[in-house]
Amino acid sequence: MGNSEERAEGAGPFTTRLTWRLAAGETAVWESRAARKRGTLAVRPAGAARSSPRRADEATLVRLRRLNGIAAVSFTVGGALFALGAALAQSGSVGPTATATVYFVGGVFFTLGGYVSLVQVINAPRRESTAGALTTHRFRWWSYEPGRIDWVSTFVLFAGTLVFGVNLLDSFLQGLTVQQMNRLIWAPDMIGCLLFLISGQLAVVEVCHRPWCLHRRSIGWWIVAVNQLGSALFMVAALAAFTRPETASLVSVGIANWGTLTGALCFAGAGVLQAFERP
Repeated sequence: MGNSEERAEGAGPFTTRLTWRLAAGETAVWESRAARKRGTLAVRPAGAARSSPRRADEATLVRLRRLNGIAAVSFTVGGALFALGAALAQSGSVGPTATATVYFVGGVFFTLGGYVSLVQVINAPRRESTAGALTTHRFRWWSYEPGRIDWVSTFVLFAGTLVFGVNLLDSFLQGLTVQQMNRLIWAPDMIGCLLFLISGQLAVVEVCHRPWCLHRRSIGWWIVAVNQLGSALFMVAALAAFTRPETASLVSVGIANWGTLTGALCFAGAGVLQAFERP
């Protein structure tokens, strides 16, 4: 007797949760985030009221722990440095070059966290449709899997950190005209914020299996919700950082700095939480 898939859940073209019955009468439930972050799927024996986790092999779990730890530290440090940079900019206690340096180092950590998150997805255990088990392939540094919501989400996140890098590098340039500042600094900032928002919404769908939900007892939900709040605050800061041609001044220096500071603290807090979402 073969296995039969019973229910697929998700949004759009993406499947985020699969429930199917095994030949022995057990019910297996695969969830995208649980598989890639914790290396588990849930199996409920026939007639049982509760499921129990079935884990990938130990070598895979060790790999997931290491990658998760690097990403968590990177986002925590990157967020903290961005918050520091915004605080320095708001206080005016140091020059623009020093502030730009703090932002740039924070951006390096964000980019590292984004890439490691993508590598974790690439090397996450995969569902075996013929058994209630997870399997792992050889370690890879890159793959192209646009049919997976976790891959698309982390790829867009990584792309966003790279675009932010352009913004942060250009912020060291001196003597720019208003048009150059908006094209070289503000435009990449806006694009990066938009990519963060897209990535964050895909992460919400992965957790919720629909566009939105409220799962206050789920650490995964808290991580993606806090990250999405940080992305929204970054977007507010980016909108306020537009340089008006008629006055050669920002729309609102205060909103730009405080939006960046609070958004960065959200990313740092989510990084701390991420350290606990591990196998």
